[in-house]
Amino acid sequence: MHEIIEVKPLSNYRVWIKFSDGVEGTVDLSELVGEGVFKAWEDIEFFNSVYIDPESHTIAWKGGIDLCPDNLYAKVLGVEPLSILKKELVVNY
Repeated sequence: MHEIIEVKPLSNYRVWIKFSDGVEGTVDLSELVGEGVFKAWEDIEFFNSVYIDPESHTIAWKGGIDLCPDNLYAKVLGVEPLSILKKELVVNY
């Protein structure tokens, strides 16, 4: 599992994130705004309150909202999330 070590909220529902292996980049989360638990993001101050959860090492918001760090890693790299998971399965097998 990929661990996020830094996060900064950006404009237009984007976040800059850095992973423990040095990979860093911007992820656009705007397609989630208003959907289910992400309705809370319609309040931009709430969205900007993003932090790193100390247990899961991913980005999170109050109320138990968080995102899969492996999926975010794939988005930063511009690859399909399954390709990241397949690599981890081979390495950890």
